[in-house]
Amino acid sequence: MIPGEPCSGPHWPRRITVLGATGSVGRATLDLVAEQKGRFEVEALTGGRRVRELAALARTFRPRFVALADPAGYAELRELLAGTGIEVAAGEEAVVEAAARPAELVMAAVVGVAGLRPTLAAVRRGALVALANKECLVSAGELFVREVETHDAVLLPVDSEHNAVFQALAGGGRRHLERIVLTASGGPFRTWSAEEMARATPEQALAHPSWRMGAKITVDSATLMNKGLEIIEAHHLFQLDEREIEVVVHPQSVIHGIALFTDGSMLAQMGPPDMRIPIAHALAWPSRLCTSVRRLDLLELGRLDFEPPDPARFPALRLAREALRAGDGAPTVLNAANEVAVAAFLEGRIGFRDIARLVEEALASALACAVPRDIEGVLALDAEARAFTRARIAAAAGSGAS
Repeated sequence: MIPGEPCSGPHWPRRITVLGATGSVGRATLDLVAEQKGRFEVEALTGGRRVRELAALARTFRPRFVALADPAGYAELRELLAGTGIEVAAGEEAVVEAAARPAELVMAAVVGVAGLRPTLAAVRRGALVALANKECLVSAGELFVREVETHDAVLLPVDSEHNAVFQALAGGGRRHLERIVLTASGGPFRTWSAEEMARATPEQALAHPSWRMGAKITVDSATLMNKGLEIIEAHHLFQLDEREIEVVVHPQSVIHGIALFTDGSMLAQMGPPDMRIPIAHALAWPSRLCTSVRRLDLLELGRLDFEPPDPARFPALRLAREALRAGDGAPTVLNAANEVAVAAFLEGRIGFRDIARLVEEALASALACAVPRDIEGVLALDAEARAFTRARIAAAAGSGAS
């Protein structure tokens, strides 16, 4: 699943597919492809609803196949790509088809549980899967890992923290690993009081001090749910017990992950907060690319700070650990409730601290005790948890509560 060091590097050009090409990770991936003249060929691109943006990317990178998740945009996309020779399709099955096409490496960067089925399509043909979608491992971890092992696929972690641990493991190996440390910037509310956080606006939550990411993951960083989801993801990626995964707040966002070995050694991966670094590592694995990413200046940096996360102000970490320990459907419910709550916060329908409250209510429901037997069961439970959370939001609005 997580690979060891292979005997040889990639054969260039490497044929790739980018799922979620119009998102922040997808755009960064294609920026790197554009830098690397002749090293990559694009088999397929997919997008959600941004028709014109996807069409522009297709005209630049000339994939063989382009898929839009939203069927309503099909006619416009087909018109924009008329005469290019690029095959165009739309709908959920079209995105799955893109993942199933013969690319050596698939960048799985579709946000949310919508990325589960297409990512599985890539896994089931034994591809190299650069995994930037947390939900595959959070919502369906055990089932997803089983599919990876069954089909002899390879997962290359793209989340900066997991990619950092993956790189650090090259210096000691999984057999000698004692525990790992995932770092968190602390987000925009690291020093805010609970009362101040209760009044936080979506604009304030989206003003991340270090990273430039999509809206949903930026809010997750503000609640520290992002780090909670990463604990669950790391459990499946590295086959670690929840107690072997530590989280520390590191506001400079320079150290992204640490591996601690049985002899007392600590190996950390460092770099500026730029997603192009882990993306480049995955794209070229087991080799490396020469990129234009800004280099870290240690003298300019001057210092590195670390502090423990505050469980009272940031309950999301506790909720994620509880969901991981509970197992069964709890991680699926956690993820689904969080996605609905974050969307409601961004729309101004609930307060910032209501996000964790709604997730906790969902985890306390009978839904969390469900045991999904297959991927369709995961998707059904996900839908039920979303409906439950939407109903709680509607009930609170009807009663006049925030």
